[in-house]
Amino acid sequence: MGCAGKKQWADRGPASKAAVVVAGAVQFALAGAAWADLVRRPADQVRGPKWRWGLVVLVNFVGPLAYFRWGRVDQALPRGAPPAP
Repeated sequence: MGCAGKKQWADRGPASKAAVVVAGAVQFALAGAAWADLVRRPADQVRGPKWRWGLVVLVNFVGPLAYFRWGRVDQALPRGAPPAP
């Protein structure tokens, strides 16, 4: 028996176990993609220090998503450049 209110792995149903495994796989995939991008991207294409974004990526789903949304500088257009016609 575990703590009251906490389900043990053996007490979970197949759908619940599958959901946990899928959520874990998505988390690892997001973090892995963010880490790979962060390592390969030059420092001038990252907003802020790369080490700080490396720590942010460690935060469950939110960290990698935040890095992809706010941590990278858009490669397509330099800052202040007008869009191509």
